[in-house]
Amino acid sequence: MHPKTDYMGRKRKDLPELKGIEITGVAAEGKAIAKVKLKDTDENPIVIFIPYGAPGDIVDVKIEKKKHSYAEGRITQIVSPSPLRITPKCDYFGVCGGCKWQHLPYDEQLKFKRQQVVDALERIAKVELPEIPMTLGSEETWKYRNKMEYTFSNKRWRSWEEIRGEKEVEEGSNAVGFHIPGSFDKVLHIKKCHLQDSIGDRIRNFIYEKGLELEERAELGDSTTAFYDIKGNKGLLRTLMIRPVTTGELMVCVVFGDSADENGNAIERIETFLKELQNTFPEITTLVYVINRKVNDSIADQEVNVFHGPGYIEEKMGDLKFRISAKSFYQTNSRQAEKLYCTTAEFAGLTEGKTLERKPIVYDLYTGTGTIANFVAKQAQKVIGIEYVEDAVKDARINSEINGIGNTEFYAGDMKDVLNEKFIEKHGHPDVMIVDPPRAGMHEDVVDVILKAKPEIIVYVSCNPATQARDIALLDPLYKVEKVQPVDMFPHTHHVENVVKLKLRN
Repeated sequence: MHPKTDYMGRKRKDLPELKGIEITGVAAEGKAIAKVKLKDTDENPIVIFIPYGAPGDIVDVKIEKKKHSYAEGRITQIVSPSPLRITPKCDYFGVCGGCKWQHLPYDEQLKFKRQQVVDALERIAKVELPEIPMTLGSEETWKYRNKMEYTFSNKRWRSWEEIRGEKEVEEGSNAVGFHIPGSFDKVLHIKKCHLQDSIGDRIRNFIYEKGLELEERAELGDSTTAFYDIKGNKGLLRTLMIRPVTTGELMVCVVFGDSADENGNAIERIETFLKELQNTFPEITTLVYVINRKVNDSIADQEVNVFHGPGYIEEKMGDLKFRISAKSFYQTNSRQAEKLYCTTAEFAGLTEGKTLERKPIVYDLYTGTGTIANFVAKQAQKVIGIEYVEDAVKDARINSEINGIGNTEFYAGDMKDVLNEKFIEKHGHPDVMIVDPPRAGMHEDVVDVILKAKPEIIVYVSCNPATQARDIALLDPLYKVEKVQPVDMFPHTHHVENVVKLKLRN
């Protein structure tokens, strides 16, 4: 097919390559931006979004998509690098889709994350704001993740350099690593990832080698494919989750696909595989597995089988411990999570040791496994947690039990259905509401119930400043933004958590 025609045979517009343009800033989704007139006849410049750029770069950019008010492009050559630009640590920078800000110093990353929060609150919320402090940085910027998930595939992604013969081609088509953005059936093979302790690399590479051995045996007559075929929905090794926590405990969850061999010996093969993994890595305190034959990779509706250990790990936060199972949500940066929750408790007026005239009733909306609820419980009269996922609510109750916390109650259901006037009448009027919704933010019905309940303080924790700003605008008639604190949970990415304290207006 001619490169300038699409699959329907229509001629595509030939978009220009721009020479020597200056990158001037960073956009909300982590891409760099430049403002350029594409033609001399254009009255105004348009914004071009450019991945992997740094403010101050002078670059050549190939325009790949053109809309009325903006364009998207990619760097073809760095003519003059920005003084901010540093050498990325990872060999896969620019390919795997993660850690897109490795080329920026960490203190600059924190500045850009703060600016994202400022821009969202000023442009979307459009409310009166206090001075917004610098993003609270992570002490560890590498090896900070307590959870990594990898995909096995029999279709390894090959770079253009390999395809064109400019780079030595790795043997074989099998891979374990990350999906290439925009190509669901191709997986980038990863040998080393800097986001987790080296035990993760050792376990992942060991399983990869064992998969290759199975492939060799398959060539000798065994009918099973060792590495998962995403399009065909078949293959033994499907996904891998590795969870090391600060207590020293380590969970590994291996997800198998179509695991039966020609004699139907699926479980025997799996147990042999897992036994060798356990013997090789005695550091694994809990080894679990899932057999997933569905088309999608989610294990939320699948049975988790315990092969070794108790089936869970325990993480500590302050003087509390939290039980984490294979399906449990827990903040993936353990040490930074404690800073996030300390900020939340401070904004809520629930800092431990603080003398209170009357302990407040606290509602924790979108409570998950109850980490925030249990974290603030000592300073509360009681904490009512609400969460959509029933398994998470079960974990929340367990976490209260193992910490000897008796003043929490957890309820499962859709927030807009559970949180209503009857519920509030039954459980008591909230003095404080802590909300930590998913990226989509709060449903308008939930906002309406909050406005009717009129808690004295709302602490809004968000992983998406844009939807947080939208919701704050809805709360603005009754609530004033009193404090804001961005928190960096994911160094080298554009993602930022933001905590906002809203106070009921007099």
